[in-house]
Amino acid sequence: MDTGLLILRVVVGLLIAGHGVQKVSYRLGGHGLAGGTEEFRHDGFRGGPLTALAAGTGQIGAGLFLALGALTPLAAMVAMGVMTVAATVKLPHGLWVQDDGYEYPLVLVVVSGALALTGPGRWSADHAVGLTAWPMWLSIVALVLGPSSGLLSRAVLRRPATPEEGTAVARPAD
Repeated sequence: MDTGLLILRVVVGLLIAGHGVQKVSYRLGGHGLAGGTEEFRHDGFRGGPLTALAAGTGQIGAGLFLALGALTPLAAMVAMGVMTVAATVKLPHGLWVQDDGYEYPLVLVVVSGALALTGPGRWSADHAVGLTAWPMWLSIVALVLGPSSGLLSRAVLRRPATPEEGTAVARPAD
């Protein structure tokens, strides 16, 4: 079981961190902070570079902490939050990733949630410093607050679309 958790944590954690690196740099195929900012603007967010920087650093930090198995429930909570936001962006396209759907972010949310519940396993930073079992209430709080914070962030940062962006606007009756 510990080997499986290690593999799962490292792969998923590094993928989440890599996703964040793309938002704030030119590494891993990213387009720098300007590109990350434009991506968020295109997806209907306000906040400019600060929004992209917060999302990118959140993904980098959560991903690296998950990969290391460090503060696992908290890292999972942040990962679930940022990936919930990603899922809301993809929601209109349906489930499947080939249609730009929310399949991939959903998998990352579910895996992060499962890691919050199972813990990181024996080969982890948590275990190395004596955090061998997180209290179940903390995992439950992480499961609730992670996606909830993502949905709240989406609601707060959502910028009203302009007519040029294809949103129907109410017209006066003829």
